[in-house]
Amino acid sequence: MVARCFKYIWTVLLSTILILSSTGIYAQESIKGVENTHDTKEEKLDPAKIIMDHIKDAHEFHFFTLENKENPHETFHATIPLPVILYSPSKGLTVFSSSKFGHNGEAEYEDYKFNDKSDIIAVDGSSVYDFSLTKNVVQMLIALSLLIILMTSIAKKYKQGIGVSSAPKGWQNAIEPVITFVRDDVAKPNLGNKGQKYLPYLLTVFFFILINNIFGLLPGSANVTGNIAFTLVLGVISFFVILFSTNKHFWGHIFWFPGVPVLVRIFIMLPVELLGVFTKPFALIVRLFANMVAGHIIILSFISLIFIFGSMNGIAGWSFSPLSVAFAVFIYLIEIMVAFIQAFIFTNLTAVFIGQAVEGSHDDHHEEEAHHDVAVS
Repeated sequence: MVARCFKYIWTVLLSTILILSSTGIYAQESIKGVENTHDTKEEKLDPAKIIMDHIKDAHEFHFFTLENKENPHETFHATIPLPVILYSPSKGLTVFSSSKFGHNGEAEYEDYKFNDKSDIIAVDGSSVYDFSLTKNVVQMLIALSLLIILMTSIAKKYKQGIGVSSAPKGWQNAIEPVITFVRDDVAKPNLGNKGQKYLPYLLTVFFFILINNIFGLLPGSANVTGNIAFTLVLGVISFFVILFSTNKHFWGHIFWFPGVPVLVRIFIMLPVELLGVFTKPFALIVRLFANMVAGHIIILSFISLIFIFGSMNGIAGWSFSPLSVAFAVFIYLIEIMVAFIQAFIFTNLTAVFIGQAVEGSHDDHHEEEAHHDVAVS
């Protein structure tokens, strides 16, 4: 029932996006009849701009561009425009398709335009609050919807007894080993008896990152996990989970580390331990962001080399093409593996940091060892 509701919600959301976008794939023609002294000059390839345009957020999904050789003024852009939602204290709420700005964002619409940083601003300079559904936001909604539908459908099968007395089938058969892996190799080794308590959070983080990592490898999609804002939010959430899991033993070791001279405690151990509290989530944020961005940059760099050599010499461009494509495909295959590895690393490090926070006092350890000895005997 829950899965069906989310399916309906996502259908309504997708329909709204398509209606507001007014058109899915459209052709944009350059303005004719305007004299331009630079038209006769060949535009130079800018690999850095191409790469940055690919990895940064945008108000549309861009798939490819086709140029009309017979008419250089006509260009076809295969894109899916997304809704622009703006609020201005003077004009109120304004909603329209991002296609109104033109493909390159050079046009103005409803007294709004893009600035040099690709931010939407008012032409008159008044304040504007942007609540637009960019491609990162839309892709996160898709990933979240897929995660909820997938997990609720699998949970429903277990409630019905499917996969309990018999072997699981379909997605249930594919997901169950992954859930078992996170439980037995991530939660239990790092959290012990409290692993079951934090397992829902660890599973949510793992699958949410994994789905977004895989989506980011699809042509024309958004590299959500390669966005520092996305990893920042995940890191901050993990930071608060770690903080709320701490106890007096944890803070006692930070502010008054035992077995160390007083001066060393105050001037060395205290700053280092306090800094360590904040460097843990920072490591989560930067590690995921850097690894997911690096793969896309490397792949695009290999592809750009074809056009760089081709601009110098046509034969060199064609000769280098097979090697460049081979390396790009090789990195792409590695990125598929990295998508799983980075989801595991983020989840495992989160479990490690939570385990350090919930670690009990020495008395608690002795008590646990006593219970263990009694159980063994």
